[in-house]
Amino acid sequence: MAGMMMATPEIGGVAGAPNEGVFDAAHVAEVKTWLKTVFEAVGREVPDFEYTPRTVAHLHNICTLSQKRTQAATIVATDLRQKAAEFRAEAARVREILECAGLSQENLSQSGVASAHTLATVAQLLDINNMETSSFLLAMAELSLKKADVEEKRSRAQKESKMLLDNTRKAIARLTYLKRTLSQLEEEAAVREGPMMQWQTNLKMMASKERQYLQQLANYKAVLARLGYTPEISHGVLMQMVELRKDLERKTKPILDTLRSYQDLPPDKALAELAIEDKRREYEAAEKYLEDALHSALNTPND
Repeated sequence: MAGMMMATPEIGGVAGAPNEGVFDAAHVAEVKTWLKTVFEAVGREVPDFEYTPRTVAHLHNICTLSQKRTQAATIVATDLRQKAAEFRAEAARVREILECAGLSQENLSQSGVASAHTLATVAQLLDINNMETSSFLLAMAELSLKKADVEEKRSRAQKESKMLLDNTRKAIARLTYLKRTLSQLEEEAAVREGPMMQWQTNLKMMASKERQYLQQLANYKAVLARLGYTPEISHGVLMQMVELRKDLERKTKPILDTLRSYQDLPPDKALAELAIEDKRREYEAAEKYLEDALHSALNTPND
C-alpha cells in the first residue's frame, strides 16, 4: 500500500500510455498480483472495478513505478540496518574496552559523565568520528579556516555596506539638490510665464506682419512688372541719370541765361530773330545730347 501511495501522484502523467486500446494479458496478471499484495498488506480486499485497456495501462505504470521505489527503499533500509548493526558492534567493542580499563559509565563520576557527553557533543559539532587529539586539532584548524573565511567575507560585506551607505547618502544629497533646483525652476517658470505669453503674442503678430509684408512685396513686384521695370533700371543707373541731368542743367543754364538776356535786344528785328534762332538751335542740340545720354545710361548694364 505504501508503494501505491508513493506512486499515486504519477497517475496524471501516464494518460497517454501506449497500447491503451489493446489488452495485454501479462500486464493484467501483473496488475492483479500487485493489487492483491498491496491490499493484503493493509488487511483489505481488492475493490471490484472494470479492467479496461486504459485502467490497465495506468495501473501497470503505477505498479512499475511503485515496485522501483519499493526496491530502492528496500536497498536504503538494508544499508541503514547494516550500518546500525556495525554501530552497535562498535559500541559493544568500545564498551568492552572501557570496562576492561575500568572506565565504564558506572565507574565514572558525574563530572566524568558530563565531560564524556561534552566530548561527544563537540565531536558531533566538529563532525569527527573519533576522539583522538589529532582529529580534534584538524577539526579546529578547519573551523579556524572557516572562521577566517567568514571574517573575511564579513569584512568585505562591511566595506560594501559602508560603500553603499556612502553612495546612499550622496544619492540623498543629490536628490535633495535636484528637488531644490526643480523648485527653483518651477518658481522661475511661474515668474516668466507672463513675459513668455507676451512673447508668444508678439511672435504671432510678427508672423502676421511678415505675411502682410510678403504680400505687399508681391504686389509691388507685380506693379513693377506691369510698368516694365527691368533689373537694368537699378539705383546705380538712376543715380547716374541724376548726375547727367545735373551736368546738363549746369551746361544749359548759361544758354538759358543768354536767351533771357535777349529780352533786352535792340529793336532791330532781323538781328534779334537771327540771334534767337542760333540760341534755339544750341538749346535743341543740348536737349538731344541729354536724351542720348539718358538712352545710353538705360541701355548700359549695371555692374
